[in-house]
Amino acid sequence: MSIEDALAAARSTLSRVEPEAASRLQAEGALVVDIRPHANRLEEGEIPGSVPVERIHLEWRLDPASEHRLPEVHPDLAVVVVCNEGYASSLAAADLKRLGLRHATDLIGGYRAWRSAGLPTTPGGRPAIP
Repeated sequence: MSIEDALAAARSTLSRVEPEAASRLQAEGALVVDIRPHANRLEEGEIPGSVPVERIHLEWRLDPASEHRLPEVHPDLAVVVVCNEGYASSLAAADLKRLGLRHATDLIGGYRAWRSAGLPTTPGGRPAIP
């Protein structure tokens, strides 16, 4: 299996969202999780209200059954995963679905699509949740 095959398989399990839809979901209570490295968030900015969780910690912080999960995480929580351009986030969101987050998805085009759509951003650099 190639990475392209893995990406296609991951995306086949997701109802991916455009930036405007992700913004609406966030307004309705969805958790927007930014998995970009600190350097990218520092340089390019962040989505207001998003939670920075670097990829290495993602499953432990968002597994509904994990003792290390974020307090707001439960199986019915809507989660939108954000990366730079919408590739790594697809793989991550599919992993979260396998762990029991039924409404996990990702942002088509990633943070850069959000910013290009003119949606709000804030200066970046907050430390990720360890």
